[in-house]
Amino acid sequence: MPYQSGGAALLLAAPVAAPLVVAAAYALTGTRAPHAPVGAPEQPVAIAETAVRPAGEPESGPVPRRYPADWAALASPVAILLCGSLLAAGVLDKGPRTAYSGLLRADALTAWMLLVVGAVALIACGTAPAYLAGERAAGRASERTVWRYHVLVQAFLAAMSLAVVTANLGVLWVAIEATTIVTAFLVGHRRTRTSVEAAWKYVVICSAGIALAFLGTVLIYYAARQAGIAEAWALDWPTLVARADRLDPAVTRLGITLVVLGFGAKAGLIPLHAWLPDAHSQAPAPVSALMSGVLLSVAFAAILRYRVIADAALGTDFTRVLLAGIALLTLALAAGLLLAQRDYKRMLAYSSMEHMSLIALGAAIGGPLALAAVLLHIAGHGLAKSAAFCASGRILQLTGTTRIGRVRGLLAQAPSLGGVFGFAVVALMAFPPFSLFASELGIARAGFAAGSGLAWMTAAALLLVLTAFAALAARSARMLLGPATAPPAGSGGPGVWPLVLGLVACAALGTATGPLTDLLHAAAQAIGGH
Repeated sequence: MPYQSGGAALLLAAPVAAPLVVAAAYALTGTRAPHAPVGAPEQPVAIAETAVRPAGEPESGPVPRRYPADWAALASPVAILLCGSLLAAGVLDKGPRTAYSGLLRADALTAWMLLVVGAVALIACGTAPAYLAGERAAGRASERTVWRYHVLVQAFLAAMSLAVVTANLGVLWVAIEATTIVTAFLVGHRRTRTSVEAAWKYVVICSAGIALAFLGTVLIYYAARQAGIAEAWALDWPTLVARADRLDPAVTRLGITLVVLGFGAKAGLIPLHAWLPDAHSQAPAPVSALMSGVLLSVAFAAILRYRVIADAALGTDFTRVLLAGIALLTLALAAGLLLAQRDYKRMLAYSSMEHMSLIALGAAIGGPLALAAVLLHIAGHGLAKSAAFCASGRILQLTGTTRIGRVRGLLAQAPSLGGVFGFAVVALMAFPPFSLFASELGIARAGFAAGSGLAWMTAAALLLVLTAFAALAARSARMLLGPATAPPAGSGGPGVWPLVLGLVACAALGTATGPLTDLLHAAAQAIGGH
């Protein structure tokens, strides 16, 4: 039986409430910000991202003043990390914890995902003050647009936390839909033609995906009611898992297919993947870090929840074939597009598709080793990709372009920034000691041990991964090596240390999971890794 207590209620509600409180504080502060004159643009038009700045001319110059209020955003990631840690200890000691009549529930997977959300958010919010200072100094942001940014980011964190801690599949759908609404405004934050176009593309495609997920959720509800499950519990995940053998197979099969396609759109998987490179390349760098580093994983965690129901109701072959097929198609597309990529932010976006397809392949393989590797991959990818995207934002501010061919000698021009970006790409290419090496090795071992069909799929996936590896290595080397094309810039200061901490954490996870070992295995068991 799940454990219930007042402490559990507080720990389950706090990851959602803390960002909302911080968002309210920013909103109240923003109401006192000066309004732009009627008819005047709210912020200056941003320069084209592909424009070339004359050599030796700094884009932003010295930052005239500091903005302490930007650091208040760190309160919510710290609260999420703290709640995730305490819930992990409680879950491992007393089992799953519930609150509010079962609406909120924490098992090992919940605690693991909260830790990932908190860690990635800590990196993104820790680099945001330096990034926003650069935007202000360059004339691309006003105080009013900055407070709006903070409000939306905090609402984004609250929605992702709710998706992680809820046990009701209907509330899960609502939370993931809320992330679409909030992030649409963040993608178009700079209000350039390309960013607004990317925001609309994101809204249209993800809305189609969420509509499919809604239909799938309705079908699962219908199957549960036909199986005699009470209305109040027909979308309760533990109840559905316990009584999955009573669900109508035909209805469940259609519902699960729609759910995988729908939430797969939010996870960047084929066929509704086209929004991802545009949105991730146009959003502010810390937002791209959150979207790529953790939003994709939160959406896939929803698929993992449904996978448990599908395996109990239909057997393992159905989701295995469905997820493996989607994974290989997504991986093939990502590898091909990486070979032709000329924009480093879009390159990182296609890299996210590559890693999400590996996560989907691991989920298709199943078993304790593969599922533990999937969860480790989620954490490692979040840490490395958030560092890479945040570094790319600083590179854009430094060079004035996102074109790979126009960035040269980054290590000579900005050693600390170039070093962080280089090590983040090395982590994404799954070099040891970073955790992506251990997780990809675990997925490969599980795939080759699972049988001839999955072994061939795993071999094909490894060839595609090598293709993506070559593309990332060649393009990153062109950016990092060679003589500097401009005078040396600053060391990076407060904007670099959160990225260094993220990469250190990624390397530490690749060396030993330490106190997280029990939580990792318990989380794998929670999603079927028995």
